[in-house]
Amino acid sequence: MSQPEAYITGIGMSDVGVRLTRSPLLLTVDAVREAIADAGLTLDQIDGVATYPGKMPSFLGFSPVSSDDLIEVLGLKTRWHIGAAESTAQLGAIVEAAHAVKAGLARHVLCFRTVYEAAALARPEEFPPMERRKDVSGNSQWVSPFGAFSAANWTAQFAMRHMKRYGLTREQLAQVALNDHANAAINPRALVKKPLSMDEYMSARMISTPFCLYDCDRFTDASTVVIVSAGDALGDVTATPIRIAASAGSVERYSWDQAEWAGAYPTGRDLWRNTDYSVKDVDTVQLYDGFAFQPITWLEGLGFCDVGEGGHFLEGGTRIARDGALPMNTGGGQLGWGRLHGFGFAYEAVVQLRGQGGARQIGGDPRVAIATSGGGPMAAALLLAKD
Repeated sequence: MSQPEAYITGIGMSDVGVRLTRSPLLLTVDAVREAIADAGLTLDQIDGVATYPGKMPSFLGFSPVSSDDLIEVLGLKTRWHIGAAESTAQLGAIVEAAHAVKAGLARHVLCFRTVYEAAALARPEEFPPMERRKDVSGNSQWVSPFGAFSAANWTAQFAMRHMKRYGLTREQLAQVALNDHANAAINPRALVKKPLSMDEYMSARMISTPFCLYDCDRFTDASTVVIVSAGDALGDVTATPIRIAASAGSVERYSWDQAEWAGAYPTGRDLWRNTDYSVKDVDTVQLYDGFAFQPITWLEGLGFCDVGEGGHFLEGGTRIARDGALPMNTGGGQLGWGRLHGFGFAYEAVVQLRGQGGARQIGGDPRVAIATSGGGPMAAALLLAKD
């Protein structure tokens, strides 16, 4: 008996902006409508919903919409749904959906990630900020007492170690931001509208050494939707299906004491254990870049270069350019497109494999892509293929 398959059959995205006035639930509905139309499905055919990290009442700007909210407003009749932060990073929701359709628990699953952080900051009366407490608990107990309130602080430590141990330079690190801005400038849906120069990058203010302003993504308001369908349900769809050929994920303890490697390393290693594909088959990579250093960990963890060689791999930026040997973050990534929190990478991978990138479309006939999310204490990766 052949192994059942899971496919991405529809993608959709709402407006992407800063301080949008449209509600996060309606942004999600906008993205759903686009994804449904893209797949050629109807809402009546949707029987599953998945999201990361689920609704967070204590931090609504970060995650304002739950699976239950979407099921209710769309009047869906679902057989399976999920929404949880205790997962292998953002794309873990898509992985869970793939498992569900392979197991016969659903046929077509709406996977979504909605962010509303910029608008929430502008309207604290509607979206109260996280309460400052005298005590801490949960994961924050391992970082907040030491002044590491932001993921920028945690990720910067890994980056500084690379600089000290392997000789990574800021000029090499800059290539991630420069590449993202160049690609975003020709993506009509992206926040960034013009390329970035090396002089602009080097003169920007520092955030958490070695990260400057351009090394960090910014709060964005948007929703991204990916529809995952069972292989035996492809007769329902009209769009080109993209197979989820493999997936992997990992979660590191938050109580780490200077963990040796970020989550991208074990995840990258495990991805190849789940497929017959290899790095030589990959036509494009869409690598999580909440901070510019994270794609370096993915390039190394996935085996596109040796550990410690990520900076040299990026040297000059030609290898990762749209016309380079390994086009990376062709839509602009989070540094250029916006903080879509992982889901934008799955979206862009599908766009490229379908040949729908327009001005940013890579050459040839791309057939295999990698999309990742996270890379700090948690990580997830998808290997996508056009059959």
